[in-house]
Amino acid sequence: MTVKLSAIALFTMLCSTASAQSSAPAWNSLVAKARGQTVQFNAWGGDEKTNDFLSWANEEVKKRYGVSINHVRLKDTSEAVTRVIAEKAAGRHDNGTVDLIWINGPNFLAMKEQALLYGPFANRLPNFARVDTVNKRSNVVDFTVPVEGFESPWRMAKIVFVVDSARIKDVPTSIPEMLEWAKKHPGRLTHPGVRNFLGSTFLKQALAELTPDLNVLQKPVPNENSDANFEKVTAPLWAWYEQLRPLLWRQGKQFPETGPAQRQLLNDGEIDILISFNPAEAAVASKAGQLPDSVRTFVMKRGTIGNTSFVAIPYNAANKEGAMVVANFLLEPATQAHAQDINQLGNFSVLDMARLSAAERKRFDDLPKHPALPSNAQLGPILLEPHASWMTRITAEWERRYTGK
Repeated sequence: MTVKLSAIALFTMLCSTASAQSSAPAWNSLVAKARGQTVQFNAWGGDEKTNDFLSWANEEVKKRYGVSINHVRLKDTSEAVTRVIAEKAAGRHDNGTVDLIWINGPNFLAMKEQALLYGPFANRLPNFARVDTVNKRSNVVDFTVPVEGFESPWRMAKIVFVVDSARIKDVPTSIPEMLEWAKKHPGRLTHPGVRNFLGSTFLKQALAELTPDLNVLQKPVPNENSDANFEKVTAPLWAWYEQLRPLLWRQGKQFPETGPAQRQLLNDGEIDILISFNPAEAAVASKAGQLPDSVRTFVMKRGTIGNTSFVAIPYNAANKEGAMVVANFLLEPATQAHAQDINQLGNFSVLDMARLSAAERKRFDDLPKHPALPSNAQLGPILLEPHASWMTRITAEWERRYTGK
């Protein structure tokens, strides 16, 4: 029998092989060149847990490799992308001010299309050989766009919902049920503004459940010359949201700006359900005293959208070697276990446990447990992220409808 490999699968296999067989002298030479570099790591700064993790990472890579991390705190990833675009326009093709970006799907697509990324580099990282590229396909496909080594994964994400079980016993397990739930509990549900990734993903989750054909979301959104197709695909979403909006917190006229702001509303008792992209958020926040002990995590029965967080290096980065050292450090089993600890970030790992040693796996087995921390089985199916263009177009359409922009 002849087996045909897809281009993505073939690339993944080659990358894994190259990683496993990467030359130790070559990597050691790169690490030596990185010593003394300060990596300008542009990453969202809106979560203190993440900020603390990057401060810890700075101390670790400085101690082990002589590389420093300067966390450039962003409100939006587009800030870093805009800076790289401006530098290219000004002819600054070397010594750029951005070395590493915690990047999202739409911005990765934009930078890849404009040749603004350095690489492929992921296959040069020794720890990339430990990444699960088979069962966690979002580690090599970002919002339907093949990564092809121009990004390195570092944390898994999946949409979950968090409820205060002391106040609420009935939870919706589908998007249609959520509307019925909101009718019974008006003002007790909200979502972050759609310019925040959680807000736009709330709409994408609804679209993924309401559209009759999920496959259409894996292709680029119909362009402006075919608005009728876009309207047809999204019509069920807007029909659902039109009914839901007046039932939201503050009648859907005001929204929390960020996930942490939404979390505070739940803690203050102003809402009963929040949306999160971190399956461990409820456990982490409860341990930190940011949410009550009674919070629990649930998902939609048909599955929820999941993806991977990546880091990328701009084409003109001044400290490419240091950036690769940091990217490789983020994939260390010890680092991944530290990040998955609910006393730290609670991020689910991108690694394949079968590729780790017994001692490395034990780090994960020994991690703290919590009633609000779901198991992999409880998280249920993962729905693939729609093509990145859908988030951009849906966000624009929401603003047109509800803000007049």
